[in-house]
Amino acid sequence: MASSSALPPAAASAAPSAPSPSGGGSAGPWLIEIRGLHKTYFMEGVDVKALKGIDLTIAAGEFACIMGASGSGKSTMMNILGCLDRPTRGQYFLAGQDVSTLSNDELAEVRNKRIGFVFQGFNLLTRTSALENVEMPMVYAGVPAAERHRRAMAALAAVGLAGREHHYSNQLSGGQQQRVAIARALVNQPSLILADEPTGNLDSRSSIEIMGIFQDLNAKGITIVLITHEPDISRFARRRILLKDGRLISDAPITDRLDAAEELANLPRDPEHEEE
Repeated sequence: MASSSALPPAAASAAPSAPSPSGGGSAGPWLIEIRGLHKTYFMEGVDVKALKGIDLTIAAGEFACIMGASGSGKSTMMNILGCLDRPTRGQYFLAGQDVSTLSNDELAEVRNKRIGFVFQGFNLLTRTSALENVEMPMVYAGVPAAERHRRAMAALAAVGLAGREHHYSNQLSGGQQQRVAIARALVNQPSLILADEPTGNLDSRSSIEIMGIFQDLNAKGITIVLITHEPDISRFARRRILLKDGRLISDAPITDRLDAAEELANLPRDPEHEEE
């Protein structure tokens, strides 16, 4: 498994000693604080209530998993946490700032500077190298070329892709493409990594490897919120938040947590993965 020792310093503070409880309070202690969050979609005269009064707090340094079946509201929650959408009512504080009423341009700036995204479909540019894909967010952030190169090289090394910086997407396996996506999410040193079904397109071994990278990053103090419908994948996190019909119905530490390094060690040898 890749070591994250080359990782650029995280914007988040060190991990807390225990997961934070869900609930209200001031925005100060929390990286994420949601108060009375509702989201309603208006479609052809029908009101679809996707979120119904969610209260939630996540401290800096946590590794939380949001789970739920189709229609539970987890995708809507991810979009709001990622500043890709706004709540119909309620408040969302990110690092103490109420982002629920920001303009589109202000939300774009928050996304670029504070949030790193990892998606199921990788979302890589096909005709550019791994290095160029990782550098892209820094281009938009106005980071000088030399610094872009340094950060991108360090991030790719941190996810185990040293030596593959100039490979194109079609020269990389699915697991390697997701590693590029993780490196890209890290380079602007965000406060928060949002991972939406990051193992959905991967085989079992690659999935565990990706979860191992997230565990390594979280051990270094990076806050990670994972969205998944897979119970076994959720066990790599430290806290499980369960949504059903737009409501938060369960929020508890994961007591049967899996360690990715141990899980990989217990898998049978796979020569194809070893060649990667």
